[in-house]
This record gives sequence, structure tokens and C-alpha cells, in this order.
Amino acid sequence: MNIPVDPQRRLNRQDYKTLSLAALGGALEFYDFIIFVFFAAVIGKLFFPPDLPEWLRQMQTFGIFAAGYLARPLGGVVMAHFGDKVGRKKMFSLSILLMALPTLMMGLLPTYATLGISAPLLLLLLRILQGAAIGGEVPGAWVFVAEHVPSRRIGFACGTLTAGLTIGILLGSFVATLLNTFFSAQTLAGGAWRIPFLLGGLFGLIAMYLRRWLRETPVFIEMQARQALAKELPLKSVVFDHKVAVMICMLLTWLLSAGIVVVILMAPLWLQQQLGISPAMALRANCVAIIALAVGCVATGAVIDRVGAGKTLIVGCALLGLFTWLFYHTEAHHPLQLLLTYGLAGLSVGVVGGVPYVMVHAFPAAVRFSGISFSYNVAYALFGGLTPLAVTLLMRATPMAPAWYVLGLSVMGVALGICLPSGLRDRRVCAQRLKSAA
Repeated sequence: MNIPVDPQRRLNRQDYKTLSLAALGGALEFYDFIIFVFFAAVIGKLFFPPDLPEWLRQMQTFGIFAAGYLARPLGGVVMAHFGDKVGRKKMFSLSILLMALPTLMMGLLPTYATLGISAPLLLLLLRILQGAAIGGEVPGAWVFVAEHVPSRRIGFACGTLTAGLTIGILLGSFVATLLNTFFSAQTLAGGAWRIPFLLGGLFGLIAMYLRRWLRETPVFIEMQARQALAKELPLKSVVFDHKVAVMICMLLTWLLSAGIVVVILMAPLWLQQQLGISPAMALRANCVAIIALAVGCVATGAVIDRVGAGKTLIVGCALLGLFTWLFYHTEAHHPLQLLLTYGLAGLSVGVVGGVPYVMVHAFPAAVRFSGISFSYNVAYALFGGLTPLAVTLLMRATPMAPAWYVLGLSVMGVALGICLPSGLRDRRVCAQRLKSAA
């Protein structure tokens, strides 16, 4: 089933309202999920034994961060199942509550000095709960918005929504910058690190309230009326009938994770450790990169609506490889030089704004939520969750490991862009869906 929203009409007031509320709620929830990484150094010192080697402490801290990604498939598949069965909106709202409560509890959690080994174990449990919640959020947001807007504006809508999600990263970076600017390292370790988590819990409750104003998607309402909902387990249909779509979506998710996790989330710590840049300056540059990323996502979505996914991926991924290589290989001793190179890298990461366009066209409506959720979350658990650990290990061989990692995924993205217009058309399964995306 194609997305049956009138392709000729313009975005109307209700479309903009839906897009704005979905993006704002997603931004607040994404803030809750990623704020952990901005305080990884402080958390590592507070929640693990003080006599651990620094590299091992960093590995264990990023291991807890990765646990959130590893938990995404279970939460995502369960919420997607009910999203395909009982409605997109209900699951889209539930994910907020499941994120807000663990984030709030993180801000109240005692440290290793108080609880001993129980402290990192409880932190791990809360991180797993966060992962389960975000597993349903991102695929749900893409499906929800794509099924509301005209089909010829799906690229712009998905790109704008993805930009909105990145604003959550910007909010986290902004809060971290403020705290590192106005508080000393001793004050942060003494308790100021809890502030962003407590704020995150409040943000989540606000987002849950805002989503009560959203409406169910026209696509789901039509399927209900025609009794066209999935007759069997949606995940079963995805796994057995849509193998090509799953493969493509998983590879695209790997590309997305490389851009977000390595260039946006890990780079501030890399700048501090490899170039000796102050935490405050590294986070300021990170804010610039995230703003550029948001602009790049919207631009990518708009371009896809005009020229298609294949050409957009080819050019966008080539620029991603070029600008990230420039960023990592430029010793930015002057602040303006750092802001420029990191800004260009962030802008090029905006190619990921085109990923949801391909995904929402890859599966029929009856299993769309489950198909995207399964592909995206399993791939993110494998690639996104293990990326910090892999890159950290590779950096023991070369400090330029992040640059090589992103370059390799950029080459893969170019190859996918070349394959989209032609190679997939010969497949019986998903052929028409992926043809329309190309």
C-alpha cells in the first residue's frame, strides 16, 4: 500500500502543527537519551572504582552507553507491533513516559562511593530502560509524520523531523556547555552533573503532554476502515517477505549511526584528548556542528523530493567523507578554524536526513512501523551501540580511527546510492517500494 495522502496538495496548517509537535517531542526525548555521553568522563569517575586505569574506565562507561543501544530492538519491536495493530499515536505517546522516568532517576542515583558496585549496575538498568523507549520513538516519529503529509513532501517532512531530533542533541550540548562554562570540574563532580538529567525528566513530561494534541495518521485510519491491518504477526511478515528492504534499511542505519555517534557525540571528547582543546571550547564547536547538521537534514530532505534518494545519497556521502576527513586531519589551534571544519563536518552528516525517506517507502503500510523499527533498531544495536567501543579500541592503534571509520561508511553510502535506482528493481520483494524511493 502506498501512502494515500493527496500528493498534489501543499503542506497545510495541520501538517505543520503535526510536524512541529512531533519534532519538538522527539527533540526532548532525544535529549534525554544522549545527555549521558556529554558527561561520560564525570560519570566514569563517579560510578566506577577510582583505581581503574583510565582506558578501562572509559571503556566501561561507553559500555553502559552502548547498553542503551543494545536494548533498542526489544522496545522498538514491541511498540512497533502495537503501533501496527492499535495505532501509531498511542505508541508515539507512550515512548515519552518510558524515557522520562529513567532519566529523572539517573539524576537522583547515588554514586559508587555510596552504593559500591550497585551504583553502576543501577545505572546500567536505567540506561537499558532508556534504550527500550527510544527504540519506539524514532521509527514511530518517521512513520507518523510520513503518513500525515503529501507524498511529494515526505522527504522534506522526514528531513525536518530528523533535524528536530538532532536539536535534542544540540540541547544536550548546550546544557553541557553551560555547565562546563559556569561550574568547575570539582563542582560538576560534586553534584552539578545531576542537573541535566533532572531537566531531562521534566522535558519528557512536557513532551508527553504536548503529544496529546496529535491526531492518528490518515493511513492507519483508512486501514482500520478497510480492515486492512496486518492479519498475522507484523514482524513475521517483515522478516520473511521483505528481506531486501530490511537489508537496505540496516545498511542505511549503519551510515546514520556513523555520522551521529562518531562525528557528533564522540568528537568533543576526541578534541579534548587528542588536541588538548578545553571542554567548553569543544562543546561550543559541537553546538555549531549540530546546528549545521539540522540545516543539512532539512536540505537533504528537500533535495530528495526533487531529485530522488539515489543521487542525493551519492553526492551527500561523498561530501560526508571529504568534510569529516578534513575535520579530523586539521589541527585547529584557532577557534574559528575549529568552528569552520567542525561545522562543515556537521553539515555533511545531514545526509542522514534522507535515510527515513527510503525507509518509509521500503515497507507497505500494514507492517511499515514494524519493518522500520526492526531494521533500524537491530542495526543501531549492532553498529551504533558498538561503535564507541570499536572506535575507542582502534584509537589505540591510530588517533585517526574516527576519520577512517566514517570514510569507510561514506564509501558504502555512495555504493548504496548507486544501487538504489537500478539494482533493487529486479527484486520481487519490495521492488516497487524501493523503486519509488529511488
